[in-house]
Amino acid sequence: MRLTQATVQLAAAFILLLFFFSPPGAFAQRTPQSAPTGPNVQTQQLGTPEAAPTTPVDVTQTGNTVGPGFSGISIYSLFMRADPIVKTAMAILALASLWSWAIIFNKWVTLGSLRRRADKFEKNFWSGTSLDDLYHQYVHHIDHPMVAVFASAIREWRRAFEGGPPRIAFLSGVKDRIDKAMSVTIQRESQGVERQLGFLATVGATAPFVGLFGTVWGIMNSFSAIAARHDTTLAVVAPGIAEALFATAMGLLAAIPAVIFYNKFVNEIARYVGRLESFADEFSAILSRQLDEKAVAA
Repeated sequence: MRLTQATVQLAAAFILLLFFFSPPGAFAQRTPQSAPTGPNVQTQQLGTPEAAPTTPVDVTQTGNTVGPGFSGISIYSLFMRADPIVKTAMAILALASLWSWAIIFNKWVTLGSLRRRADKFEKNFWSGTSLDDLYHQYVHHIDHPMVAVFASAIREWRRAFEGGPPRIAFLSGVKDRIDKAMSVTIQRESQGVERQLGFLATVGATAPFVGLFGTVWGIMNSFSAIAARHDTTLAVVAPGIAEALFATAMGLLAAIPAVIFYNKFVNEIARYVGRLESFADEFSAILSRQLDEKAVAA
């Protein structure tokens, strides 16, 4: 019966394994002894081999213990196991994130309210109502920047007519004062709207570095633990590295929303300030036209 190629390869591999893993001198005999064939040959009955255990086997590690209670990952456990300096960095990042979100919601609501009030005022302004009626309607509750710009221009207009209609030679000075009054009001109101945006910019720029500082400090503690225990297993360094990386994650969680909403609010405020400037230019043209009419009539 012919042997297949696979059978020959298996036999060769088996012989090589026997050769390499056999103790020295196992193949030192020159003349192998044959099995006895005489009448006095005795045979020995072998017992039934024991089966593999079917009950649960205790494989509890009896050597070095695994890391300090690192049974799972949770925010609370990572914070409580962290070094005091890493805890301080995490606490700073948590407070910065909470305050950033408070500013974000406040600015979101404020800008929405300013846009709605500006729409309402412009609708009344262009409805044909006289300037004096609008001034008396809004002068006692100036609650948004566009009304403040309007009121500042009307006040300067009224000062120009306290001694009677202005002369033609003084018209340019009156127009400049009205424009200056509206420009100063726009600048002051825009600064009020932009208040606290600097905190978002600061958090967005510095929070990743604060988290990185906590990460570096945590990794330093992990290497110190290796040096103290003379053990380089992952169980020794894993808790410290997890705490360190959690500090970086907190830094990113604080910085990313701050940067996103800072850019969003800066763009929205810039558009709103441009809207105020456009209104001031249109209102200045209206007042300038009326000044020219009144000065000529005088």
